[in-house]
Amino acid sequence: MAPPKSLLLLCVANSARSQLAEGWARRLFGDSMSVQSAGSRPSQVNPWAIEVMREVGIDLTTQVSKSVDTIQPESVDTVITLCAEEVCPVFLGKARRLHWPIPDPASAEPLSRDAFLARFREARDEIQRRLTAWRDAGFP
Repeated sequence: MAPPKSLLLLCVANSARSQLAEGWARRLFGDSMSVQSAGSRPSQVNPWAIEVMREVGIDLTTQVSKSVDTIQPESVDTVITLCAEEVCPVFLGKARRLHWPIPDPASAEPLSRDAFLARFREARDEIQRRLTAWRDAGFP
């Protein structure tokens, strides 16, 4: 299968998982692919997401939370949904769909800052692993 030309990463709030994935996808795919993220109930980029991506040299401070309704269906050829325990946003269009259930690192308040950061690091690392494996397998 040929590499996608455009990728949309979706979760509910477009604040954590899809923002982490957008940062990784931009790093891994560079200019070879248009990358964007969105959510069904956008909020703001989670500061913990910004912090854990800064640890790996990726700056999320220019990314913003967006509604899936603002994305033109014809501008996307592959959609990856990242929801696990909640209902994922629906994206209309003819795009190829993949679903990678990643637990929401922001879904519950851990007892400490370290515990919170550990949840975000877990999500960050799992998303990087999946995007890298998808790329290395030729985008199946």
